[in-house]
Amino acid sequence: MFFLRRTETRRTAMSHAAHSAPDEQPLFSMGFLLRTMAAIAVLAVLTVVISIGGRWFGRHISLAGNTDSTVEIMLAIGRDTVKFPENAIRFPSQRHEGAAERVDLYLAWPEMQGYGKENHLRFDDVAQSSGLIFLQVTQSTMSRDMSGRLEPIYSHLLEGPAEPFRNRLTLHRLRADAGYGDEVLLTAPVEGGPNYVVRCILPSAPDKAASGDCQRDIKVGRDLSVLYRFSSSHLDDWEHIDAAIRTFVETRLVNRSATTPSNAPRTAK
Repeated sequence: MFFLRRTETRRTAMSHAAHSAPDEQPLFSMGFLLRTMAAIAVLAVLTVVISIGGRWFGRHISLAGNTDSTVEIMLAIGRDTVKFPENAIRFPSQRHEGAAERVDLYLAWPEMQGYGKENHLRFDDVAQSSGLIFLQVTQSTMSRDMSGRLEPIYSHLLEGPAEPFRNRLTLHRLRADAGYGDEVLLTAPVEGGPNYVVRCILPSAPDKAASGDCQRDIKVGRDLSVLYRFSSSHLDDWEHIDAAIRTFVETRLVNRSATTPSNAPRTAK
């Protein structure tokens, strides 16, 4: 009897201990592990996306609207069709094919090339923008270009004696009431063609020259007017710039052999 009571007592104690001890559970449930692994996978994907997106965004921020693509864009302007590389077209909104009223270009001088890795500082850094030439190509609205307007228009707006400038250029002062502000007229003879004519706002000192303080327009193709601006610091290269601008546009005319005027002035000597 005593033995039976001890055995029953032991069973009762073990039963109480079993019911009083907490249930043994795994430290992490399977659901928790799956959620954790999913979160890690999402974070890894986000890291890759941010890395790639950051490089893309950083590249586009550094380009600031420029592009180094040399894909040619074909544009119909008036009676002419021209094709220019994307990296020479100044505004992103104009980098699409089709009919256009105008196209704005910018080119590094003297290479006559658009934006690229080798010359990007001239496009990105305002302090170096004097190394650029800016062009605006439109359909002609006047029968004469700037050289052709010298005698019928500009000659009646001059005052004071002509002054020798440099590199065969002659400076002419414009009347205060002519509407040209502080601009002066510079001319030079061109063998076999009309005089070279350009309007400039000359700086008070050479280091104060702006990136586009001289401007001139020429006729190219059937009916194109090419207005271009450049820094007065490059006036010594006026004849080379004029010839380079004409060549740049003429060689990009479609069927240019049939559209290039035969009376285009030759380069000055």
